[in-house]
Amino acid sequence: MAKTLMFQGTASSVGKSFLCAAMCRILRQDGYSVAPFKSQNMALNSFVTRDGFEMGRAQVMQAEAAGLDPRVEMNPVLLKPTSDQGSQVIVMGKAIGNMGAMDYMQWKEKLLPVIDDAYSRLAKEHAVIVIEGAGSPAEINLHDKDLVNMGLATRLKAPVLLAGDIDRGGVFASLYGTIALLQPAERDLVKGVIINKFRGDPEVLKPGLKMLEGLVDKPVLGVIPYMHFNLDDEDSVTERFKVSRQDRAIRVQVVLLPRISNFTDFNPLELFDDLNLSYIREPHELDSPDLLILPGSKNTIEDLMELRKLGWEEPLQKYASAGGLLMGICGGLQMLGMMIHDPHKVESTYPKIPGFGFLDFETVMEKEKSTRQVEGFWRYSDDNYFSFMGDEEPITGYEIHMGITNYRSDRQPVFVKTGGQWEGAVSKDGKVFGTYLHGIFDNFTWTNKLLNALRRKKNLDEKEHSLPENYRAFKEKEYDRLADAVRKSIDMDKIYEIIKRGA
Repeated sequence: MAKTLMFQGTASSVGKSFLCAAMCRILRQDGYSVAPFKSQNMALNSFVTRDGFEMGRAQVMQAEAAGLDPRVEMNPVLLKPTSDQGSQVIVMGKAIGNMGAMDYMQWKEKLLPVIDDAYSRLAKEHAVIVIEGAGSPAEINLHDKDLVNMGLATRLKAPVLLAGDIDRGGVFASLYGTIALLQPAERDLVKGVIINKFRGDPEVLKPGLKMLEGLVDKPVLGVIPYMHFNLDDEDSVTERFKVSRQDRAIRVQVVLLPRISNFTDFNPLELFDDLNLSYIREPHELDSPDLLILPGSKNTIEDLMELRKLGWEEPLQKYASAGGLLMGICGGLQMLGMMIHDPHKVESTYPKIPGFGFLDFETVMEKEKSTRQVEGFWRYSDDNYFSFMGDEEPITGYEIHMGITNYRSDRQPVFVKTGGQWEGAVSKDGKVFGTYLHGIFDNFTWTNKLLNALRRKKNLDEKEHSLPENYRAFKEKEYDRLADAVRKSIDMDKIYEIIKRGA
């Protein structure tokens, strides 16, 4: 059976996901067969495996760092918030329905056999399992029904490393307080602490580190510097949403929906050196971008209604009429159509709601979710905005959506899937288009052709990109860079000793 190492944190977004990814890559570099595991994940960023199962992006990132194809066993339970009080519950990659928070609390113990079985499958195939906790283990109101922090560590007898984020302040208090709130047996599972996201000279910290070790009776295993990596965020607690006003030739703005999902779609755009990417919430922030994107949403109808309340309908019409390029992805695509029907009340109590009316199709929300990986090619059209982009550019992506879109027979598709099925839609002038494909910008050659369309419109020289073949190839270098930075900052000898000894 595999050895284990678990990373827990003093709060959400202290860097657990990246630390797990770094450890997966370090262990792989050192010759170990390693796999990630997170029993329960709450996030709106998700991915579809080759088998059509949905899982959280954080474990996808960690699987890639470990040199593995993502498998749903790495994240057997995924919660995707649909409101402030409820989430869609996804078990072993398939949605089983929506639940309120209290209902889920009463029901989730039934998931223990599912979690244990998923872990056992991984543990039989790999030498080490790197486990990620969720939020904080010191949420004492959730202690009795915990599936993902100390409850899991106790069942697996997994040694725990506790991480704190010094960048947000109060790291000594948060580490000390977290350990103080644990049960005595749980404290014994904690084998060391890590301070993450430090800016400055580590020498300044040394007196505090010694005092902390005395207070918690645990060694400080490392101080990791604040670093930026172009890798996937787990959830909306991200610095990417901060407004960016860099002076670059091409400007792309993404409408920050209240329930935005899979905003990792846009991470690859950050790699083009003449492009500025920013996220905006309200119409007054719309600043005549070259490309405006309506992204995916976990609740398309509610977000569409919210956009109307905020006054987005008229600015979108004016933007498109003035020649701006308007794009929708997944839920954003559905919003661009004529009507969204919800006969089964999948997303709302409204039987139907008008879309923004840019593209001639209607969408019907279904009970079953569509989750699949897609291969195909860009469809050349000789009478619209994209005519000079060329024909049959290969693309890959994945679909995660509840609705079925009924297109008109004379529509212009954006892509053609392998097998001949049309995908997406584009207006005849090519200035409004949409697709269900997440990960579309991962296709760097296609993306650069799109950006060249924007450059050409502004009388700028077209550019050849110098990026790898696709985003995955770029991320491989980022995983190595992450592993090198973490390896230099922590005591790997002690960590290997912890892994060997266990709990």
